Amino acid sequence: MIALLLIDIQKGLDQSEHWGGSRNNPSAESNCREILDYFRSKNWPIFHIQHCSTNPESPLFPGKQGHDIKAEVAPLEGEKVITKNTNSAFVGTALHELLTVGGIESLVIVGLTTDHCVSATVRSSADLGFRPILVADATATYSKTGFDGSLYEAQLVHSISLASLKDEFALIINTSTLLDKLEVSGPASFI
Repeated sequence: MIALLLIDIQKGLDQSEHWGGSRNNPSAESNCREILDYFRSKNWPIFHIQHCSTNPESPLFPGKQGHDIKAEVAPLEGEKVITKNTNSAFVGTALHELLTVGGIESLVIVGLTTDHCVSATVRSSADLGFRPILVADATATYSKTGFDGSLYEAQLVHSISLASLKDEFALIINTSTLLDKLEVSGPASFI
């Protein structure tokens, strides 16, 4: 069985000044929505992951508008919402147990941001024995400033993050490839 994890697609992640600057892949959320719609049409398991910052200054602090999941991927009644306050969706949550009980073997992972919570969740899922499929054009990140003050553009951070996860931790594909494979072979193409 296969499941979809939508990581931290929250309004507060639109506040680029808080996250370090410019963002890549403005189509990430629309690609997430396309994948979500496909999973809904098949009635396959969907898990929305919502970051609950413990820092009251964070846009993702519970009670702030930025904590809300974006409307284009908002959960429907009956879809699981897993809240977390660490980078990995598996740390301090019931996600591992829910996936195991549900007989899930493969995970399609999308969301924000590539180098933080997405990467941490992909790595954890691989370490726990799942088969993660990370959708490159359904995730995004922000530019970063290095320890020496060097600026790294968002697309470079995104690309290097994907390269670090490729093969050892996850299969990296694009939305169109994912949906084509699922339509032709179903979840078995990733198990």
